[in-house]
Amino acid sequence: MTARITKHPSLLLLLQPRRLCTTAASSSCAAAAGELDLPSAAKELTLDDDLAEESRSRLVRDTCKLLELRGSWTPKLEAQLRHLLRVLSPPQVRAVLRAKAQEDARAAFEFFRWADRQWRYRHAPEVFDEMLSLLSHTRLHDPARRVMRLMIRRGVRHGPQQYAHLMLSYSRAGKLRSAMRVLQLMQKEGCTPDISICNVAVNVLVVAGRVDKALEFADRMRRVEVEPDVVTYNCLIKGLCSARRVVEATEMIGAMLQNGCPPDKITYYTVMGFLCKEKRVAEVQGLLDKMRNDAGLFPDQVTYNMLIHVLAKHGHADEALEFLRESQEKRFRVDEVGYSAVVHSFCLNGRMAEAKEIVSEMITKECHPDVVTYSAVVDGFCRIGEIDQARKMMKHMYKNGCKPNIVTHTALLNGLCKAGKTSEAWELLNNSGEEWWTPSDITYSVVMHGFRREGKLKESCDVVAQMLQKGFFPTTVEINLLIHALCKEGKSAEAKDFMEQCQSKGCTINVVNFTTVIHGFSRQGDLESALSLLDDLYLSNRHPDVVTYTVIVNALGKKGRLKEATGLVEKMLSRGIVPTLVTYRTVIHRYCEKGAVEELLILLDKMLLRRDLKSVYNQVIEKLCALGKLDDAYSLLTKVLRTASQRDAQTCHILMESFLNRGLAIQSYNVARRMFQRNLIPDLKLCQKVDNQLILEKQKPAAGKLIVKFVERGLLKQET
Repeated sequence: MTARITKHPSLLLLLQPRRLCTTAASSSCAAAAGELDLPSAAKELTLDDDLAEESRSRLVRDTCKLLELRGSWTPKLEAQLRHLLRVLSPPQVRAVLRAKAQEDARAAFEFFRWADRQWRYRHAPEVFDEMLSLLSHTRLHDPARRVMRLMIRRGVRHGPQQYAHLMLSYSRAGKLRSAMRVLQLMQKEGCTPDISICNVAVNVLVVAGRVDKALEFADRMRRVEVEPDVVTYNCLIKGLCSARRVVEATEMIGAMLQNGCPPDKITYYTVMGFLCKEKRVAEVQGLLDKMRNDAGLFPDQVTYNMLIHVLAKHGHADEALEFLRESQEKRFRVDEVGYSAVVHSFCLNGRMAEAKEIVSEMITKECHPDVVTYSAVVDGFCRIGEIDQARKMMKHMYKNGCKPNIVTHTALLNGLCKAGKTSEAWELLNNSGEEWWTPSDITYSVVMHGFRREGKLKESCDVVAQMLQKGFFPTTVEINLLIHALCKEGKSAEAKDFMEQCQSKGCTINVVNFTTVIHGFSRQGDLESALSLLDDLYLSNRHPDVVTYTVIVNALGKKGRLKEATGLVEKMLSRGIVPTLVTYRTVIHRYCEKGAVEELLILLDKMLLRRDLKSVYNQVIEKLCALGKLDDAYSLLTKVLRTASQRDAQTCHILMESFLNRGLAIQSYNVARRMFQRNLIPDLKLCQKVDNQLILEKQKPAAGKLIVKFVERGLLKQET
């Protein structure tokens, strides 16, 4: 395939310059947009303005309203839509497609197909382009392929840009091979790839993690005298950095200068971003010098902002502060966002003294800290347990005209809860109206978990009740944590009432919540309540999972109600639920405990049809040995010795040890003899113990025979 590709030059990221800037600052992405020629960019902006104007037209709005009623269409409504379609201009059709794609790209494609099938109507070329462009932002590669084929079949003009949209759609769906085959499709249709489509191909390979293939593709471009441009190199450098091959990325920057393709700031920003993550500040300084001396690109405020933010984001606060000082020395203005990043980094590291100093410096330089900066400091103090300092900082906020927001208050409440002062946090939450702030669902969750950690489950349930009154809903995980805590304290009935209360208020209750309560009842021995809740699970149109069944089977087996347990397992299997290893262990333990070996074997045969488990009979024998039921274990030895594996040898050794401990040396001898018959070599030391026991019991016919078998097989010298 690659050999065919080399017949035509190609390259992409000019189609989507912002996709190459993921490692640089947002302002750097704007610089990448400068790679586009200004006339084409201006033209694209004009087209977007025209579409925005068309989207406000009455025809477009009426068409969108009719499409929203698609689920309840009548012939009359379809006739109205058909009439509207005939009077819509191509820009208006594009506006309809764009409006529908914002909600659901599939709905836009269905309208596109419906319109194309109407009598005496054909889509204009720009409508095809719009549909492909919209699909390129989704994973809907099959609709994009169908649109492309329709364009080819109808002879609608198409070029590299349309093929690039199709390639991007395949790439987003994770279909790398299909994406690269688009180049073959271009060649087959006689469309010569240009540099933009090649850039798309390089980007697709890089995003898929195939950096070596991307380098090979770029190399083949050079062989056909198509030189990669700065966008190609930027994409390759991004891929090399993602693969932690930063040395090669740095060498590629030097190769760009040698090949007459000067790097831009994005090139350097990409490598610098990776080095900042690794805290390799000296190399960053070296790249800054190279950027200035070799490429003639001088670091500006955007450069330093990027370095400060990346370093601070990855917890390198001291290094971020160094670059902040350096930018100030160069008389670049550092705004509150840059300061806030450094403050937040210090707070995450627990270095609150440095964070307070920077906040004071901000006030001195009339760069007033915003609520984000103050919230970071409050949260930092709460993290290290200094609640009084956090409160002082909140007073300082009011003094400087900055009102704490919900994040600030939630951080304080979280600190109080972690310090074991959840009751105080609950009081502050109830007084939120007096402080003119409104709690969120996260705020309530913080207090709820605080009470739960302190073991105050009644108060925790009260928080949830108030949370529901305010219109907030706890997640299923939060509900389950509280249910589990109640069941752990033996309050399964209260846990059930709490779950039903949450369900009646509109909370999402899943099978895990039901299973937790069922497990609580089972631990208390209240099996009837557990079975009743299982019925409720069926009635609420929820389906028990394998954990639910395993919990109840374990409870039934513990009570000796094996017939019901068998019926439940068979019901689980009939529903297509695959038993887990825990299910097997539970069934084996309970049935062996009650001595129902025959019923167990019948049930295991049915379970093995759903999931094969080679060691299942080994587990049965080992469990019977542990319970002292050696005769039953010995009767199953044939099932184990069928495979004659090392796992089987281990099981046989456990059985031999069990017989020896009971003083049944002859039975242990029989196990070892049967192992030899299946070419399984028993443990020598264990066989010597068996032989010694046989001599003590005066079992002369069997004594010594195991050692003889070792000698016959050459595993033991005769003189020994």
